[in-house]
Amino acid sequence: MTSTHAFWLAGRQATGETTLDVTSPWDGRTVGTVSVPTDAQVEEAVAAAYAVRDEFAATPAHVRAAALDHVSRRLVERTEEIAKLISAENGKPMKWARGEVGRAVSVFRFAAEEARRFNGGEAQRLDTDAGGVGRLALTRRFPRGVVLGIAPFNFPLNLCAHKIAPALAVGAPIILKPAPATPLSGLIIGDLLAETELPEGAWSILPVANDKMPALVQDERLPVISFTGSDKVGYAIMDSVPRKHLTLELGGNGAAVVLADFSSDADLDWAASRIATFSNYQGGQSCISVQRVIVDESLHDRLLPRIVKAVEAQVTGDPSDSETEVGPLVSEDAAKRVESWVDEAVKAGAQLLTGGKRDGAAYAPTVVTDVPADVTLASEEVFGPVLTVTKVNGEQEAFDAVNASKYGLQAGVFTHDTKTAFRAHRALEVGGVIVGDVPSYRADQMPYGGAKQSGVGREGVRYAMEDYTYERVMVLTGLDL
Repeated sequence: MTSTHAFWLAGRQATGETTLDVTSPWDGRTVGTVSVPTDAQVEEAVAAAYAVRDEFAATPAHVRAAALDHVSRRLVERTEEIAKLISAENGKPMKWARGEVGRAVSVFRFAAEEARRFNGGEAQRLDTDAGGVGRLALTRRFPRGVVLGIAPFNFPLNLCAHKIAPALAVGAPIILKPAPATPLSGLIIGDLLAETELPEGAWSILPVANDKMPALVQDERLPVISFTGSDKVGYAIMDSVPRKHLTLELGGNGAAVVLADFSSDADLDWAASRIATFSNYQGGQSCISVQRVIVDESLHDRLLPRIVKAVEAQVTGDPSDSETEVGPLVSEDAAKRVESWVDEAVKAGAQLLTGGKRDGAAYAPTVVTDVPADVTLASEEVFGPVLTVTKVNGEQEAFDAVNASKYGLQAGVFTHDTKTAFRAHRALEVGGVIVGDVPSYRADQMPYGGAKQSGVGREGVRYAMEDYTYERVMVLTGLDL
């Protein structure tokens, strides 16, 4: 996998004047070389998308749906190839890479289904007042305009799919910028879209450097921005273009709450297994991975050793090995940052129960307790295979601990009590509450996004489609209703 990959400019392959080597975080080998667009080529892509926006918005639903269905089917056919590519450029273990391809298959299929039923219109009688006699309002949704999608490295295929598929489903042209560390998986989507009959200019996939992003963000021809990444970058985008329509998915430090009624040995074994798996999957590089475990004091001494044992049982190593569960982080710098945060916490008095060791870009699955509130690990998103365990007294204290974070993406609540579940849904300041499981559960059709500094707007195919469109009302006059 060392050939030079063209990018996609207005639906056709193109090459620029410079290239970017994509390297494996596991062993440093060159996975592929990507051609980088010139400024003139970026301008050409934006101009083409802007020019085609009205034509594409008027494209029949069956044409858009057929294209999305095609991508879904072709992803299935190329699953193993694409999973190997994800694993190579991202360091993601094959078991998770295959799962990511499967999720992207679903995203494009869901988008095809929604394209066929979206924008059906809503009729509203207006003769509820005398001035509205003979009048009927018809409401439909129309694209806001060209979408700029900015995707992260941690799900290099599926989060590109979450930008592209909803945009195409509503007839909105899209310029996608994949992450510089992992552009190859996103470019694969271009291979499949090129096999469809979508109009020229409806989509471009441009692996430009991050320092080119501000110019794209500022471009008035791109009125919609969908960004997934850090809160620092996301809110800088929002501050720079306050009049644009933004969807920002900015991460979190997900909490798993284990309440007193979740007390049988089977309950605790289940909780420990799920917590261990989903604090470490993707190397902990998921916005909804388990970072904080908040456990009722009545269960703490029974649950903690189970968590440590389950974490130590995680299989680490070569991501190309199907048995591996935890691979490297995306880079050695990322692993060094995680190492520094854990070291800071331990020096401040935290107890390291397992892990805490780095080998290049790999960081061992780690459990820490007694973490002081004023250290980085207690308040920021670690984005690595590290979890902290905190003891609390009762439900209210547990919920307060969840809400003490500046983030609010998702939370998991281990309880059997339905009333407790509904109290959690009301009380927790997050975008999603997962009952009986970790916060890391996501179905790609459900609304996904956060509160507080975890962002604004929602992903999930239909919800992103709503974000990419706006309501327009038409009033018909002189009717005999």
